[in-house]
Parts: sequence; C-alpha cells; structure tokens
Amino acid sequence: MTASTETPATGPLSDIKVVELGSFIAGPYCGQLLADMGADVVKFEDPGKGDPMRQWGFAKKDGASVWWPVIGRNKKSVTIDLRKAGGQDILRRLLTEADVLLENFRPGTLEKWGLTVEALQALNPKLIIARVSGYGQYGPYAEKAGFAAVAEAMGGMRTINGYPDRLPTRTGLSIGDTLAGIYTAFGVLAALHQRSRDGRGQVIDVGLTDAILAAIEGIVAEYSVTGHVRGRTGLTSPGFAPSNIYPTLDGHHIVIGANADTICRRLFAVMGMDFLMEDPRFSTHGARGQPDNQAEIDRIIADWTRTKPRDTLLQLLDGASVPAGGVNDAAAVAADPHFRARDMIVEVDAPGLGRMLMQGIVPKLTRTPGAIRWTGAKLGEHTDAVLTAAGYSQDAIAAMRKGGVL
Repeated sequence: MTASTETPATGPLSDIKVVELGSFIAGPYCGQLLADMGADVVKFEDPGKGDPMRQWGFAKKDGASVWWPVIGRNKKSVTIDLRKAGGQDILRRLLTEADVLLENFRPGTLEKWGLTVEALQALNPKLIIARVSGYGQYGPYAEKAGFAAVAEAMGGMRTINGYPDRLPTRTGLSIGDTLAGIYTAFGVLAALHQRSRDGRGQVIDVGLTDAILAAIEGIVAEYSVTGHVRGRTGLTSPGFAPSNIYPTLDGHHIVIGANADTICRRLFAVMGMDFLMEDPRFSTHGARGQPDNQAEIDRIIADWTRTKPRDTLLQLLDGASVPAGGVNDAAAVAADPHFRARDMIVEVDAPGLGRMLMQGIVPKLTRTPGAIRWTGAKLGEHTDAVLTAAGYSQDAIAAMRKGGVL
C-alpha cells in the first residue's frame, strides 16, 4: 500500500472536519480513529517541537519514531503556537467551519486562553467539543495532572494484574489512553447523530479514569453485593476452568479456553481422557472452578500439551472446535495469514522509514470502509495549505511565521 497526502478521503466521515489539539495518546488516538474513517483531521502542533509522539517508542530507525506514522496517520499537521494571540485567532477561524474540536489538555487550559465552551459555542453552535483529560472536566481530581498509568491504578485495573505474591503489573500497553480514545470517538459519533436531529453541538467529557472504570467488568458490582474484592490471580481467572496458558513440546505456549461444559468435553476427548468428564471434580463448570480442582485440571492439561509441538496441538484443538491459539509476539503477529487476509496487518510507505507494517483499521465497513491514506505527516507539512484554504494571504502567513505564531 502506498499512502499519499493526495489520496482523497472516501470513508463514512469524509464530510466531517476535525481540529485536533493536544498530544501523546488518548486524544490523538481518537483523532486517528476518526481520520481512519475519512474525517478531515487538522492537527495543531507546537512549532519546532511537535507532538512528543514523534520521539516516543523503544525501538527506532536512525533515531526516528515508528509510533508516529501510526497515531499520526491520515492527519494534516499544522504548526501553530496556541499560547500566542495570533495562534488562538487561527483556531477560532478554523473552528467556525469545523464539526469537531478534539483536545486533551489539562482542564482549564483552553479557558485560560479565552477559549471557553460558551465562547466556542457562540462562535459555532454546531461545534462538538470532545475533551479528554486525566480525571474529566469536573470532580475533586479534575485539575490534577493525569497519565494512563496513574488512571489504570486508580481505576482498579492495575490491582488485578499480575500474581498475588508480587507487585501489580501493567498490561504492557497504554490501555487507559486507547480506551479513552475509543470512548471519545464513540461520543463524537453519538454527538454527530444527535446534531443531525437538532442541529446543535455539545461537549463530550472523557476522563482516563472514566474509561478504565467503564471497562473493569463486574469487579465493583461484586464488591457492592458480596463484599468480595478481586485481587491478582496470575494466569488464571478464578472460577473459569480450564482457561489458561499451557506449555508445548517445542518451547512455545498456547492458550486454551474450554471452561464451558460442552467445550470441555471436546477437549477431554481430544486428549484421550473422556473419563475426566465423569469425575465430579471436573464434570461441571462450577466444580472445575473450585480452586483445588482448577489447579488440578490445569496440571493435567499442561502434562498433555507439553508432549506435543504447538502447531500439532492447535491443529488438534481447531479440529475439535476447542478455542485455542498461540501466544504470539510481534513477529508472529506480523506474519499471521489471518491478520494479513483481513488487512489488520498492512504494509505502507512511511517517509524516512521506507516500507513498514502497521495495524489496519477497525471496524470493517462493507460499503464505505476506512483507509490509510498517508502515514504521520512531517511537522507542519500542511500549515500553508490549511491557512490558505482558511483565507489567509501568503503575506499574512509569512508575517505570522516571522512572529513565531507558526
């Protein structure tokens, strides 16, 4: 796939104009999702610096981040200093024609610049203002600095990750940021639908902690009703067995999820151990979920899986309709034929990096699918074009650049 900034948008949001402010992951990830679906996303970045995501990432190529081409894809980059009055004036002009303002500053930042919700809604009553922050726009913690790692801890996610005899662990990803980005994008779509009914915009308020709490399933309800506080359980999920990671003969690991009675029966048959289903310890979901029984059934399955290579095990389990899969690293994911067939691993041209792989677009739409039209743009690549389209003359643009606004 060759991505180009000249490729026109054809997705379902191709008539939607978004102005993206802010940096790092949560807000920009929402912007990426909207841009993937065709939205015209204009991203404001600090002159000379840009979004820190341009430098982030553990593994780099010649010092260049390979994260930026993903989270910056399909967006237009303009360099505008919002701390200057001239930069704020540019923002106001663009917002008169925009559908969505997306920002993830600390609450009060826009207000400090005179860009209050009331002023923005007076400027454009149809404007949808999507605000992402650590703790939301109100509440006792609203003004605190927030990052995903802290939100994951405070929202109850970190305490259930890891082993009971060790410190809580992270998921390995900034899951709080991506969840917040997804919920914000969902809010934008809901607000656009409501605007189609009454012609009015509204404010979307998403805190990183909100996103974590929304995704922690029933752990608060369990505490509320039974007093049970869920803790860390390592590889297992208490009460669900067999459902675990098991070793293979050739040094790999696979996941088997067979806690439903009918699936468990098929698993035992593949193992040549049908008799286990007659054992009262293993015959029902409830019995298998008892701690001692869960540990024993996992031991029995692990003793079986370690006698066969991974691919042989997966072939046997697939043939018996037992949910199972390999524990894949990035290399295995990149090579997986299913992900390639579904365009979930795609190859694109990234300026300065050459051909690279990145994740594709979710969800898949049959009539108006999203597309990766280009990877993350060079810093300020679209400044002149965007300002010219907004009515600024070349002399005015040159003057603002000289004055440090651009």
